[in-house]
Order: sequence, then C-alpha cells, then structure tokens
Amino acid sequence: MNFDLSEEQQMFVTSVERFAAPVDVEARRKLRLSPTGYDRARWQQLAEMGLIALAASEDAGGMGGSAVDLALVAEAIGKANAPDPLLEHGILPALLLERGGATEALDGVLAGETIATLAWTERGQRYSLKAKGMKADGVEGSVTLTGEKTMVMGALIADLFIVTADMGGETACFLVPKGAPGLEVRAYRLADGSIAGELKLTRTPAATKLALDAEGLAAVAAEMRLYAAAEMVGLGQRLLDDTLTYVKEREQFGVAIGSFQALQHRLVDCYAREEQARSMLLRAALTDRADPAKWQRAAAGAKAFIGENVDAIAREAVQMHGGMGITDELAIGHALKRVLVLARLFGDVDTVLAEYALAA
Repeated sequence: MNFDLSEEQQMFVTSVERFAAPVDVEARRKLRLSPTGYDRARWQQLAEMGLIALAASEDAGGMGGSAVDLALVAEAIGKANAPDPLLEHGILPALLLERGGATEALDGVLAGETIATLAWTERGQRYSLKAKGMKADGVEGSVTLTGEKTMVMGALIADLFIVTADMGGETACFLVPKGAPGLEVRAYRLADGSIAGELKLTRTPAATKLALDAEGLAAVAAEMRLYAAAEMVGLGQRLLDDTLTYVKEREQFGVAIGSFQALQHRLVDCYAREEQARSMLLRAALTDRADPAKWQRAAAGAKAFIGENVDAIAREAVQMHGGMGITDELAIGHALKRVLVLARLFGDVDTVLAEYALAA
C-alpha cells in the first residue's frame, strides 16, 4: 500500500506547519490566557486556509476532505503543538451542521465568521451521548430547552451552541445562539488552558432543530475520536522530538544524559509506541466507511490505543526534562496537557476500549 501523501495532502500539512510556526511557547501561553482563550482573527485566517472547509462536502460548500485528509491535518496541528481548536470548533460543528441540514449556520462556520461548539455532556452521564437532564418542550418550530450542560468547550468564544436534549425520549440536537433568553454560561479553564463552561438553559428558545438522530450523532462522535487520536499522534511526535533534542544537550557527570543506556532504552520504547500509534491511526482512517459499525469500532480502538500510548510518551518526556517539564515554560508541558484533554474527548481510554470490546 502506498502511504505517500498526495500533492494536495502535502499542501495542507505544509500550510498548517507554516501557520503554526510563529506561535512559540510564550505566544501560545498569552493566547490561552486571553479572556476567551483564543483569538478570532487567527480563527479567520485558519478558515481562509480552507482547513475548516475540508470537513464539509463540496455540495455543502466545503472541500470534501476524506478521513485521511482530516487526520493528516489534525496530526500536523498536534506536531506543531498549535493552540488552534480546529477539532472542537471547526471539524465537529461542520460535520454536525451539514448532516443536520443547517445550511445557513454551516456557511458561517466554514467561512470562519461563526464559531460553534457542541454542548452534550451532562453530570452523572460520563461519556454517554444520550441526553437526559436537558429537556426540549414544544413542537418543531417552537421548542424551548431547559436543563444544564457541562464541559462545553470554547464556551466564551462560541457564537452558536449545538445543544443535545431529550425530546420525547429521543436525543435531538438544537441550535442556540449566544445571548439567547434564559441562557447562562459559567466559564472555567481546562487542563490545557483552553476555556470551557457550564450552560444553564431556562426555557431558552431553540433557533433550529437539526435533522440528526442519535445514530447520526454517534457516527460524528466516532469520527471525532479518530481526529482526536490523530492530533495526539502529532503531539506524541513533538514530545519525542523535543525530548531527543534535550537529552543530547543536557549534561550530567560531564556527559550528555542521552548517552545513558537506561534513557536510551526508554526513548526506544517511546519511538516504538509512536510508530505503532501512527500505524493504528492509518489503519482506522483507511477502514471502509461502507460498514458504519466496523468503522466506528476501528475509530474507538484507535483512540484507546493511541490515547494510552501517547500518554505514556508524554509522561516519559516530562520525566526526562525534570520538574520544568510540567511547567508552561516548555512546549513539553503544553503538549502533555493537551493530550490529557484529547484523551478524554468523547470517551476516555477505558470507555472507548469497552465499546470496542462490546462491538466485537
């Protein structure tokens, strides 16, 4: 099988690398510490590069990127240790809005004019996609939402919330614009410095009901697991590269610590983990989409395997850097914290591994 990138794929990967290159650790930290946790002007630039449009079909005004295309872009963002929330505010909303038939909202997202986010997690529900606490009342065209959501990523910068709610015993998705009556947001920071929040809706009118059922929502979640795994593969490579550079420069007892055999063995183990993770990512991305159950199982298995192995690489990298490895002074610390968030997006290792086993 030919694993060489096409000319178009290489172009997107190079564009991501060039876009992310000027953002060093200090710039990344300042961006994260801004009031909303990100910069809208930078998001507009990312959209103009066509990276968000990759997630939508050509018929919907996008570029019709494949799962491999999107995985490569996500991996490149991880390798650059970029602070750009392409997964949560670009790819995820684009997939939901297109499949839900929200054409107007999708146009705004693809153009970078609208920042959207999914509000689906509830207390006591762990990683279940089934909405329970959020209730939708009324008839289509006049629906109000009441309930709470937690860990809504990008809660302060989002213009549009895609909210899951229970409607007649079924989970449905509704669009709620920022500033809607009865909508309250309480923000807090995640481990990687990004801003999430809790939503409280009290008879809040829903602008639109998406034509997306629970099965469609599960399919999108499976795709996002794959792209989260892809970004983690990129982060794993960045962690490994930075650590290799460090152990060649850091001296102890008059020699570089990279000459110590114990560290060499641990680094070889990290290299093997990274290569296996990349292979697992490609295997899942290339799985035939004609069989949804098989594809979703492959995505779950990839996320569980990659999440566990990249987490191990990150911890080794921090250990070899010493105490400063966990701080925000080094890219290592930022990468580790991003891995912690991604490893739990749409299910932690145990959750997705259990689903993988049950789907066998």
